[in-house]
Amino acid sequence: MDRQKALLSWTQEVLHDKDCYIKPASSDASFRSYWRAFSKGKTFIIMDAPPEHEDCSAFIKVSKKLNDANLLVPVIIEQDLTQGFLLLSDLGTVQYLSILNEQNFEALYKDALDALHKMQQKTNTTEIPVYSAELLLTELELFEQWFVNAHLDVNLSEKQRAILETCNNLLIGNALEQPQVFVHRDYHSRNLMKVKNNNPGILDFQDAVIGAVTYDLVSLLKDCYIQWDEQSVNRMVDDFRQQYNKNNSTNYSSQQWQKWFDLMGLQRHLKVVGIFCRLNYRDNKPNYLKDLNLTLCYIKSTCKKYPEFHPLLELINEISPSMDSLCKH
Repeated sequence: MDRQKALLSWTQEVLHDKDCYIKPASSDASFRSYWRAFSKGKTFIIMDAPPEHEDCSAFIKVSKKLNDANLLVPVIIEQDLTQGFLLLSDLGTVQYLSILNEQNFEALYKDALDALHKMQQKTNTTEIPVYSAELLLTELELFEQWFVNAHLDVNLSEKQRAILETCNNLLIGNALEQPQVFVHRDYHSRNLMKVKNNNPGILDFQDAVIGAVTYDLVSLLKDCYIQWDEQSVNRMVDDFRQQYNKNNSTNYSSQQWQKWFDLMGLQRHLKVVGIFCRLNYRDNKPNYLKDLNLTLCYIKSTCKKYPEFHPLLELINEISPSMDSLCKH
């Protein structure tokens, strides 16, 4: 509560409005929280990022890069890095996830995919960290630590761990062999806002890296919070490939691109399953567990498609047999 009082006091000071008030806007999977400030008929967003847990400097740096690329991101109006407060422009309240349906998803995704092309083509990647093999492995290890060990209460045998290690190495190789571009790293329906001009508004980009060209594509099209039919997804994947080839004078085949996409999704979904479980057991945020089943189903669907990942599928069925009946594919 003391921090909330400090946040309100700071906001009133920078807006020169003692009658300004704040309400919770959203929270995310980190220590950050977001508040909406109401002042003289206008609204603003305040990011509260406790400095002992979060570093606002990355958000500030990436925000400028995306804004310079003519992408719609929150404008930083005021900042206090000592307290961990940022005053931002407000991109509204219409989150993609809240409005997506069978009738509008292709139109909304077209805007998001057009923005993604622009992001990959136009964003200055100077001083953006690399999505290294070490980072990819650290993320993949979350699956065993938090899903297998913590959630299922299972300890893998040496043989099972060897299967996981082989799969991890294949996934890391897949990520590193792709064209390396600016990667938002969390480009999905909860971080995209529907706006009237220059749609979508883009949030939560502070963890950006230079990494695989299909990473943000799979974050969007195989979203852990909402699912679309495979035929539509694969058509959008191939449309993106064709536009990428045109933009870059390359000639990647549909088969190559689809495999990059699918295996990038497998890496991301293994990581996310671990993160969802960590959020529950370490951070006391149980709501993410409801999205575990869809993410696991994505994993199993991809494993079925590629023979080299059949051992991983068998491993998951061994340690979590109840999952099989939950998956549509």
